[in-house]
Amino acid sequence: MPPGSAAESGPTASAPLPKLVVEGTRLTHKTDLLFALHEHPAVTGRRRYRYHFPVVSAEWGTLAPVPWGPSLISYPPELADAARRGYDAWLELFRAHAHYPWFVDRFHVSTQVHQAAAGRPVDLRDVDTALADLGFRHVLCVRDPATFRAARLRRLEVSGNPSQYDDLEVFVREQEAMRAAVTASALPSLVVDVSDDDVERAAEAVVAWLRQDGVVPT
Repeated sequence: MPPGSAAESGPTASAPLPKLVVEGTRLTHKTDLLFALHEHPAVTGRRRYRYHFPVVSAEWGTLAPVPWGPSLISYPPELADAARRGYDAWLELFRAHAHYPWFVDRFHVSTQVHQAAAGRPVDLRDVDTALADLGFRHVLCVRDPATFRAARLRRLEVSGNPSQYDDLEVFVREQEAMRAAVTASALPSLVVDVSDDDVERAAEAVVAWLRQDGVVPT
């Protein structure tokens, strides 16, 4: 049962309802961290049995029927309207299910940074404001630039698209642009350094932040 439902816990029961957008360039463990939080008992609350929470991503390459196709982040100019409709659809879904946890693996900050780097700045301030109004928070994963090379070697062991990791300087530049974009965002934010590749430690840092702000119980 979903958290806080009458069938699971009683009509007045409550459960943590975190809404997190985990951002970061590639090789920063953002997806690993998101899944660690997705299973953390302080974030999910006590569960009598295991049910899923929504995990979604603007990185899904679904705007064209090709492998690793254009996404809400990487779309070309001719798909800008489709990408915008995608963001509007996600916002409508988040509003319709406002009383539920959401875990988002990259979203509008990634779009703004990617499109600006391609010379196509996009204004998604309305998306940012809507997310803030709904209680979303940013977690930005970063790493020391000197550690990207070792992270790349580990990723090449499992990647189905290794060419995307050829130029590490792209990630370094993107990381700094993301810092600026998250700082400018209306969403509360936490920067987590993952240079040591310790995802469990990073997850505990996020949980401590959520506890401090009363998003999850102490």
